[in-house]
Amino acid sequence: MQYLHFILGLALVLALSLAINRHGWRKIKARYIVQLLVVELALAWFMLNSSAGLAIIGGFAAGFSKLLEFAKQGTDFVFGGLMNEGAFSFFLMVLMPIVFISVLIGILQYIRLLPLIIRGIGSVLARINGMGKLESFNAISAMIVGQSENFIALKNILPHLNEKQMYALAATAMSTVSMSIVGAYMQMIEPRYVVAALILNMFSTFIVLSLINPYEPDNTVTDAKALAEGDEHHTPKRENFFEMLGEYIMAGFTVAVIVGAMLVGFISLIAMINYLFELAFGINFQHVMGYLFYPVAWVIGIPAGEALQAGSVMATKLVTNEFVAMMDLGKIAAGLSPRTVGMLSIFMASFANFSSIGIIAGAVKALNEEKGNMVSRFGLKLVYGSTLVSLLSAIIAGVML
Repeated sequence: MQYLHFILGLALVLALSLAINRHGWRKIKARYIVQLLVVELALAWFMLNSSAGLAIIGGFAAGFSKLLEFAKQGTDFVFGGLMNEGAFSFFLMVLMPIVFISVLIGILQYIRLLPLIIRGIGSVLARINGMGKLESFNAISAMIVGQSENFIALKNILPHLNEKQMYALAATAMSTVSMSIVGAYMQMIEPRYVVAALILNMFSTFIVLSLINPYEPDNTVTDAKALAEGDEHHTPKRENFFEMLGEYIMAGFTVAVIVGAMLVGFISLIAMINYLFELAFGINFQHVMGYLFYPVAWVIGIPAGEALQAGSVMATKLVTNEFVAMMDLGKIAAGLSPRTVGMLSIFMASFANFSSIGIIAGAVKALNEEKGNMVSRFGLKLVYGSTLVSLLSAIIAGVML
Protein backbone atom coordinates (compact mmCIF):
# COMPACT_ATOMS: atom_id res chain seq x y z
CA MET A 1 0.00 0.00 0.00
CA GLN A 2 2.88 2.31 0.81
CA TYR A 3 4.31 1.92 -2.69
CA LEU A 4 0.89 2.46 -4.26
CA HIS A 5 0.56 5.79 -2.47
CA PHE A 6 4.07 6.66 -3.63
CA ILE A 7 2.99 6.16 -7.25
CA LEU A 8 -0.29 8.02 -6.66
CA GLY A 9 1.59 10.87 -5.02
CA LEU A 10 4.03 11.17 -7.90
CA ALA A 11 1.12 11.13 -10.36
CA LEU A 12 -0.61 13.90 -8.38
CA VAL A 13 2.49 16.13 -8.40
CA LEU A 14 3.01 15.44 -12.11
CA ALA A 15 -0.62 16.27 -12.96
CA LEU A 16 -0.71 19.44 -10.84
CA SER A 17 2.61 20.60 -12.30
CA LEU A 18 1.61 20.04 -15.91
CA ALA A 19 -1.73 21.76 -15.26
CA ILE A 20 -0.01 25.16 -15.14
CA ASN A 21 2.71 24.50 -17.71
CA ARG A 22 2.27 27.33 -20.23
CA HIS A 23 5.50 26.65 -22.09
CA GLY A 24 4.65 23.37 -23.79
CA TRP A 25 5.22 19.78 -22.78
CA ARG A 26 7.73 19.26 -25.57
CA LYS A 27 10.28 21.43 -23.75
CA ILE A 28 10.25 19.13 -20.72
CA LYS A 29 13.48 17.14 -20.44
CA ALA A 30 12.26 13.78 -19.15
CA ARG A 31 15.78 12.38 -18.83
CA TYR A 32 16.79 14.98 -16.28
CA ILE A 33 13.56 14.53 -14.30
CA VAL A 34 14.12 10.77 -14.05
CA GLN A 35 17.76 11.37 -13.21
CA LEU A 36 16.86 13.79 -10.41
CA LEU A 37 14.18 11.46 -9.05
CA VAL A 38 16.57 8.50 -8.89
CA VAL A 39 19.22 10.57 -7.12
CA GLU A 40 16.67 11.97 -4.67
CA LEU A 41 15.30 8.51 -3.84
CA ALA A 42 18.83 7.25 -3.26
CA LEU A 43 19.62 10.19 -0.98
CA ALA A 44 16.35 9.74 0.92
CA TRP A 45 17.17 6.08 1.55
CA PHE A 46 20.72 6.97 2.61
CA MET A 47 19.60 9.71 5.01
CA LEU A 48 16.58 7.97 6.52
CA ASN A 49 17.43 4.25 6.40
CA SER A 50 21.15 3.53 6.13
CA SER A 51 23.27 3.37 9.28
CA ALA A 52 25.92 5.60 7.70
CA GLY A 53 23.36 8.19 6.63
CA LEU A 54 21.67 8.20 10.03
CA ALA A 55 25.06 8.61 11.68
CA ILE A 56 25.95 11.58 9.46
CA ILE A 57 22.61 13.26 10.05
CA GLY A 58 22.89 12.53 13.76
CA GLY A 59 26.32 14.12 13.82
CA PHE A 60 25.06 17.18 11.95
CA ALA A 61 22.12 17.51 14.34
CA ALA A 62 24.38 17.07 17.37
CA GLY A 63 26.68 19.78 16.03
CA PHE A 64 23.75 22.16 15.66
CA SER A 65 22.56 21.28 19.17
CA LYS A 66 25.98 22.28 20.50
CA LEU A 67 25.81 25.56 18.61
CA LEU A 68 22.39 26.20 20.15
CA GLU A 69 23.92 25.66 23.59
CA PHE A 70 26.46 28.38 22.83
CA ALA A 71 23.68 30.64 21.59
CA LYS A 72 21.74 30.01 24.81
CA GLN A 73 24.62 31.37 26.87
CA GLY A 74 24.40 34.71 25.07
CA THR A 75 20.61 34.76 25.32
CA ASP A 76 20.66 33.89 29.03
CA PHE A 77 23.18 36.63 29.76
CA VAL A 78 21.02 39.31 28.14
CA PHE A 79 17.49 38.03 28.77
CA GLY A 80 17.82 35.36 31.47
CA GLY A 81 16.12 37.40 34.16
CA LEU A 82 12.96 37.80 32.07
CA MET A 83 11.86 34.17 32.47
CA ASN A 84 10.80 32.22 35.49
CA GLU A 85 12.69 28.99 36.14
CA GLY A 86 11.35 26.25 33.89
CA ALA A 87 9.41 28.71 31.74
CA PHE A 88 9.50 28.67 27.94
CA SER A 89 9.81 31.72 25.70
CA PHE A 90 9.54 31.05 21.96
CA PHE A 91 11.29 34.30 21.04
CA LEU A 92 14.19 33.87 23.45
CA MET A 93 14.72 30.12 23.16
CA VAL A 94 13.84 29.47 19.50
CA LEU A 95 14.32 32.73 17.59
CA MET A 96 17.23 34.42 19.34
CA PRO A 97 19.72 31.63 18.43
CA ILE A 98 19.25 32.80 14.83
CA VAL A 99 21.56 35.70 15.71
CA PHE A 100 24.45 33.37 16.56
CA ILE A 101 23.92 31.13 13.52
CA SER A 102 23.87 34.26 11.34
CA VAL A 103 27.25 35.26 12.77
CA LEU A 104 28.74 31.88 11.91
CA ILE A 105 27.46 32.18 8.34
CA GLY A 106 29.05 35.62 8.13
CA ILE A 107 32.41 34.26 9.29
CA LEU A 108 32.34 31.42 6.77
CA GLN A 109 31.41 33.88 4.06
CA TYR A 110 34.15 36.29 5.13
CA ILE A 111 36.89 33.65 4.92
CA ARG A 112 35.51 32.59 1.51
CA LEU A 113 34.71 29.01 2.56
CA LEU A 114 31.00 29.23 1.71
CA PRO A 115 31.69 30.37 -1.88
CA LEU A 116 33.84 27.28 -2.37
CA ILE A 117 31.02 25.08 -1.09
CA ILE A 118 28.47 26.85 -3.30
CA ARG A 119 30.64 26.49 -6.38
CA GLY A 120 31.54 22.85 -5.72
CA ILE A 121 28.04 21.57 -5.02
CA GLY A 122 26.48 23.86 -7.63
CA SER A 123 28.77 22.52 -10.35
CA VAL A 124 27.75 18.94 -9.54
CA LEU A 125 24.06 19.89 -9.49
CA ALA A 126 24.32 21.59 -12.88
CA ARG A 127 25.39 18.27 -14.40
CA ILE A 128 22.43 16.43 -12.87
CA ASN A 129 19.48 18.80 -13.17
CA GLY A 130 19.84 20.30 -16.65
CA MET A 131 18.90 23.72 -15.24
CA GLY A 132 22.21 25.52 -15.76
CA LYS A 133 24.92 26.96 -13.55
CA LEU A 134 23.07 30.11 -12.47
CA GLU A 135 20.06 28.14 -11.25
CA SER A 136 22.23 25.51 -9.55
CA PHE A 137 24.50 27.97 -7.76
CA ASN A 138 21.43 29.98 -6.75
CA ALA A 139 19.84 26.90 -5.13
CA ILE A 140 22.88 26.29 -2.91
CA SER A 141 23.33 29.97 -2.13
CA ALA A 142 19.67 30.44 -1.18
CA MET A 143 19.85 27.43 1.13
CA ILE A 144 22.85 28.88 2.97
CA VAL A 145 22.47 32.66 3.07
CA GLY A 146 18.67 32.98 2.82
CA GLN A 147 15.89 33.72 0.34
CA SER A 148 16.27 37.51 0.48
CA GLU A 149 20.01 38.04 0.90
CA ASN A 150 20.80 35.70 -1.96
CA PHE A 151 19.48 38.11 -4.61
CA ILE A 152 22.18 40.68 -3.76
CA ALA A 153 24.64 38.60 -5.78
CA LEU A 154 22.39 38.92 -8.85
CA LYS A 155 21.88 42.67 -8.67
CA ASN A 156 23.83 43.43 -11.86
CA ILE A 157 22.07 40.84 -14.01
CA LEU A 158 18.51 41.17 -12.71
CA PRO A 159 17.60 43.60 -15.53
CA HIS A 160 18.64 40.97 -18.10
CA LEU A 161 16.74 38.00 -16.69
CA ASN A 162 13.52 36.95 -18.39
CA GLU A 163 10.29 35.83 -16.72
CA LYS A 164 11.16 32.14 -16.78
CA GLN A 165 14.53 32.74 -15.15
CA MET A 166 13.03 35.02 -12.50
CA TYR A 167 10.38 32.42 -11.68
CA ALA A 168 13.04 29.70 -11.35
CA LEU A 169 15.22 31.79 -9.02
CA ALA A 170 12.31 33.01 -6.89
CA ALA A 171 10.74 29.53 -6.66
CA THR A 172 14.06 28.08 -5.56
CA ALA A 173 14.30 30.69 -2.80
CA MET A 174 10.78 29.91 -1.59
CA SER A 175 11.20 26.13 -1.72
CA THR A 176 14.31 25.97 0.47
CA VAL A 177 15.24 27.23 3.93
CA SER A 178 18.30 29.17 5.01
CA MET A 179 20.88 27.71 7.38
CA SER A 180 20.27 30.55 9.84
CA ILE A 181 16.75 29.25 10.49
CA VAL A 182 17.65 25.53 10.72
CA GLY A 183 18.48 25.73 14.42
CA ALA A 184 15.03 27.14 15.17
CA TYR A 185 13.38 24.30 13.24
CA MET A 186 15.42 21.70 15.13
CA GLN A 187 13.93 22.87 18.41
CA MET A 188 10.40 22.26 17.10
CA ILE A 189 10.64 19.08 15.00
CA GLU A 190 13.02 16.14 14.94
CA PRO A 191 16.45 17.35 13.70
CA ARG A 192 16.98 14.47 11.26
CA TYR A 193 13.88 15.51 9.33
CA VAL A 194 15.15 19.08 9.10
CA VAL A 195 18.45 17.91 7.62
CA ALA A 196 16.69 15.52 5.22
CA ALA A 197 14.30 18.26 4.09
CA LEU A 198 17.22 20.57 3.24
CA ILE A 199 18.54 18.05 0.72
CA LEU A 200 15.26 16.65 -0.59
CA ASN A 201 13.71 20.07 -1.20
CA MET A 202 16.61 21.09 -3.39
CA PHE A 203 16.14 18.12 -5.73
CA SER A 204 12.33 18.34 -5.59
CA THR A 205 12.61 21.99 -6.64
CA PHE A 206 14.48 21.11 -9.81
CA ILE A 207 11.97 18.36 -10.65
CA VAL A 208 8.93 20.61 -10.21
CA LEU A 209 10.58 23.50 -12.06
CA SER A 210 11.42 21.18 -14.96
CA LEU A 211 7.70 20.37 -15.23
CA ILE A 212 6.17 23.79 -14.58
CA ASN A 213 8.76 26.10 -16.06
CA PRO A 214 10.95 24.31 -18.65
CA TYR A 215 13.43 26.37 -20.65
CA GLU A 216 16.93 26.22 -22.08
CA PRO A 217 19.42 27.48 -19.47
CA ASP A 218 21.87 30.27 -20.27
CA ASN A 219 25.29 29.14 -19.03
CA THR A 220 26.94 32.28 -20.39
CA VAL A 221 25.61 34.45 -17.55
CA THR A 222 28.81 35.78 -15.95
CA ASP A 223 27.27 36.48 -12.57
CA ALA A 224 26.76 32.76 -12.02
CA LYS A 225 30.47 32.70 -11.30
CA ALA A 226 30.11 35.74 -9.05
CA LEU A 227 27.34 34.00 -7.16
CA ALA A 228 29.51 30.94 -6.66
CA GLU A 229 32.75 32.71 -5.85
CA GLY A 230 31.36 35.45 -3.66
CA ASP A 231 32.72 38.55 -5.34
CA GLU A 232 32.07 42.11 -4.25
CA HIS A 233 28.40 41.90 -5.27
CA HIS A 234 27.82 38.90 -3.01
CA THR A 235 30.20 39.81 -0.20
CA PRO A 236 30.26 43.60 0.15
CA LYS A 237 33.65 45.04 0.96
CA ARG A 238 34.08 45.68 4.68
CA GLU A 239 36.75 47.61 6.53
CA ASN A 240 37.51 44.75 8.91
CA PHE A 241 36.37 41.47 10.42
CA PHE A 242 34.55 43.10 13.31
CA GLU A 243 32.48 45.31 11.04
CA MET A 244 31.33 42.14 9.29
CA LEU A 245 30.41 40.60 12.64
CA GLY A 246 28.31 43.64 13.51
CA GLU A 247 26.44 43.48 10.21
CA TYR A 248 25.62 39.78 10.52
CA ILE A 249 24.62 40.15 14.17
CA MET A 250 22.14 42.85 13.21
CA ALA A 251 20.96 40.85 10.21
CA GLY A 252 20.30 37.81 12.42
CA PHE A 253 18.47 39.90 15.01
CA THR A 254 16.36 41.48 12.26
CA VAL A 255 15.34 38.03 10.99
CA ALA A 256 14.41 36.93 14.52
CA VAL A 257 12.29 40.05 15.08
CA ILE A 258 10.58 39.72 11.69
CA VAL A 259 9.71 36.05 12.32
CA GLY A 260 8.46 36.94 15.80
CA ALA A 261 6.30 39.77 14.50
CA MET A 262 4.84 37.55 11.79
CA LEU A 263 3.99 34.90 14.37
CA VAL A 264 2.22 37.44 16.59
CA GLY A 265 0.16 38.64 13.63
CA PHE A 266 -0.64 35.25 12.09
CA ILE A 267 -1.43 33.40 15.32
CA SER A 268 -3.66 36.25 16.48
CA LEU A 269 -5.43 36.33 13.12
CA ILE A 270 -5.94 32.56 13.07
CA ALA A 271 -7.33 32.70 16.62
CA MET A 272 -9.83 35.37 15.59
CA ILE A 273 -10.87 33.51 12.41
CA ASN A 274 -11.26 30.26 14.37
CA TYR A 275 -13.48 32.07 16.88
CA LEU A 276 -15.66 33.58 14.15
CA PHE A 277 -16.01 30.22 12.38
CA GLU A 278 -16.96 28.46 15.60
CA LEU A 279 -19.45 31.22 16.36
CA ALA A 280 -21.04 31.01 12.92
CA PHE A 281 -20.66 27.34 11.94
CA GLY A 282 -19.69 25.48 15.10
CA ILE A 283 -16.34 24.41 13.58
CA ASN A 284 -13.02 26.21 13.47
CA PHE A 285 -11.32 27.45 10.32
CA GLN A 286 -8.31 25.12 10.55
CA HIS A 287 -10.65 22.13 10.75
CA VAL A 288 -12.35 23.29 7.54
CA MET A 289 -8.97 23.66 5.84
CA GLY A 290 -8.15 20.16 7.03
CA TYR A 291 -11.07 18.81 4.98
CA LEU A 292 -9.74 20.61 1.89
CA PHE A 293 -6.29 19.05 2.29
CA TYR A 294 -7.62 15.67 3.43
CA PRO A 295 -7.56 14.04 -0.04
CA VAL A 296 -4.06 15.38 -0.71
CA ALA A 297 -2.79 14.02 2.61
CA TRP A 298 -4.35 10.61 1.89
CA VAL A 299 -3.04 10.39 -1.67
CA ILE A 300 0.57 11.06 -0.59
CA GLY A 301 0.38 8.19 1.88
CA ILE A 302 -0.89 9.49 5.21
CA PRO A 303 -3.38 6.98 6.75
CA ALA A 304 -7.04 7.91 6.38
CA GLY A 305 -7.51 8.09 10.15
CA GLU A 306 -4.79 10.73 10.40
CA ALA A 307 -5.30 12.56 7.09
CA LEU A 308 -7.75 15.15 8.50
CA GLN A 309 -5.37 16.27 11.24
CA ALA A 310 -2.45 16.16 8.81
CA GLY A 311 -4.41 18.18 6.26
CA SER A 312 -5.13 20.83 8.87
CA VAL A 313 -1.41 21.17 9.66
CA MET A 314 -0.52 21.34 5.95
CA ALA A 315 -3.15 24.02 5.34
CA THR A 316 -1.95 26.02 8.35
CA LYS A 317 1.58 26.00 6.95
CA LEU A 318 0.34 27.27 3.59
CA VAL A 319 -1.87 30.11 4.82
CA THR A 320 0.33 31.23 7.74
CA ASN A 321 3.90 29.92 7.96
CA GLU A 322 5.92 26.87 8.92
CA PHE A 323 6.45 27.93 12.54
CA VAL A 324 2.73 28.09 13.28
CA ALA A 325 2.26 24.67 11.62
CA MET A 326 5.16 23.17 13.57
CA MET A 327 3.60 24.32 16.83
CA ASP A 328 0.28 22.78 15.78
CA LEU A 329 2.04 19.52 14.90
CA GLY A 330 3.68 19.48 18.33
CA LYS A 331 0.23 19.51 19.94
CA ILE A 332 -1.03 16.45 18.04
CA ALA A 333 2.17 14.50 17.28
CA ALA A 334 1.61 12.03 20.13
CA GLY A 335 -1.58 10.82 18.46
CA LEU A 336 -0.02 10.33 15.02
CA SER A 337 2.12 7.51 13.65
CA PRO A 338 5.90 8.17 13.41
CA ARG A 339 5.70 7.96 9.61
CA THR A 340 3.01 10.66 9.45
CA VAL A 341 5.01 12.90 11.79
CA GLY A 342 8.07 12.40 9.59
CA MET A 343 6.23 13.24 6.37
CA LEU A 344 4.60 16.32 7.90
CA SER A 345 7.91 17.47 9.35
CA ILE A 346 9.59 17.35 5.95
CA PHE A 347 6.58 19.01 4.31
CA MET A 348 6.82 21.93 6.75
CA ALA A 349 10.57 22.59 6.46
CA SER A 350 10.42 25.21 3.71
CA PHE A 351 9.37 28.81 3.10
CA ALA A 352 6.41 27.76 0.90
CA ASN A 353 3.62 30.00 2.19
CA PHE A 354 1.81 33.18 1.24
CA SER A 355 3.90 35.43 3.47
CA SER A 356 7.04 34.52 1.49
CA ILE A 357 5.62 36.22 -1.61
CA GLY A 358 6.03 39.62 0.01
CA ILE A 359 9.45 38.78 1.44
CA ILE A 360 10.93 37.64 -1.89
CA ALA A 361 9.20 40.29 -4.01
CA GLY A 362 10.32 42.98 -1.57
CA ALA A 363 13.93 41.78 -1.64
CA VAL A 364 14.01 41.77 -5.45
CA LYS A 365 12.17 45.10 -5.71
CA ALA A 366 14.77 46.75 -3.49
CA LEU A 367 17.36 45.81 -6.11
CA ASN A 368 15.28 46.19 -9.28
CA GLU A 369 11.72 47.53 -9.20
CA GLU A 370 10.67 46.01 -12.53
CA LYS A 371 11.75 42.49 -11.58
CA GLY A 372 10.26 42.90 -8.11
CA ASN A 373 6.90 43.69 -9.69
CA MET A 374 7.33 40.66 -11.95
CA VAL A 375 7.85 38.40 -8.92
CA SER A 376 4.72 39.87 -7.33
CA ARG A 377 2.67 39.11 -10.45
CA PHE A 378 3.39 35.41 -10.38
CA GLY A 379 3.24 35.25 -6.57
CA LEU A 380 0.39 32.71 -6.46
CA LYS A 381 2.20 30.52 -8.97
CA LEU A 382 5.26 30.66 -6.72
CA VAL A 383 3.30 29.39 -3.73
CA TYR A 384 1.66 26.74 -5.90
CA GLY A 385 4.97 25.45 -7.26
CA SER A 386 6.83 25.54 -3.94
CA THR A 387 3.96 23.70 -2.23
CA LEU A 388 4.28 20.96 -4.85
CA VAL A 389 7.99 20.83 -3.97
CA SER A 390 7.10 20.24 -0.30
CA LEU A 391 4.59 17.57 -1.30
CA LEU A 392 7.14 15.77 -3.48
CA SER A 393 9.75 15.79 -0.71
CA ALA A 394 7.18 14.39 1.75
CA ILE A 395 6.16 11.67 -0.75
CA ILE A 396 9.76 10.58 -1.31
CA ALA A 397 10.49 10.60 2.42
CA GLY A 398 7.28 8.68 3.09
CA VAL A 399 8.27 5.71 0.94
CA MET A 400 11.53 5.44 2.89
CA LEU A 401 10.08 5.78 6.41
